[in-house]
Amino acid sequence: MAEKDVLARVLADEAVKKFVDGQKVKKVVFVQDRLVNLVV
Repeated sequence: MAEKDVLARVLADEAVKKFVDGQKVKKVVFVQDRLVNLVV
């Protein structure tokens, strides 16, 4: 999957929303097939 597709899925996930909701995502670390890390 492309990074933009993965990021859209991650941000739509309820478990992620409770941590990110109302805050700006400052940085995204993406490693294909391994890791997505959001810095808020």
